[in-house]
Amino acid sequence: MKASAVAYKPVGLALGALGGALAGVAFKQLWKGLGHEDDAPNATDEDRSWREILIAAVLQGAVFAAVKASIDRGGAVAVRRLTGTWPD
Repeated sequence: MKASAVAYKPVGLALGALGGALAGVAFKQLWKGLGHEDDAPNATDEDRSWREILIAAVLQGAVFAAVKASIDRGGAVAVRRLTGTWPD
C-alpha cells in the first residue's frame, strides 16, 4: 500500500463523517423544501403511505451518494495536489 493511501485513510474518515453530516442537513432542507414536514418518514411510520416512504428513501439515498462522491473526489484531488500521487 502506498504511503499516500495510508496517509489519506484518516483524512478520508474525517471527510466521510463531515459528508454524512452535510448530507443529512441537505436532505432535511430538500425534504422541507418539497413541502413536507421537517422530518422524513421512517419505514415503520404507520401513518405514512408506501409512496411517501419510498420517495423519501430514494431522495435520501441520492443526496447521500452525491455528497459522498463529491467529498471523496475532492479529497482525492487535494491529496494529488499535495503529494503528486492519487490515493487508492
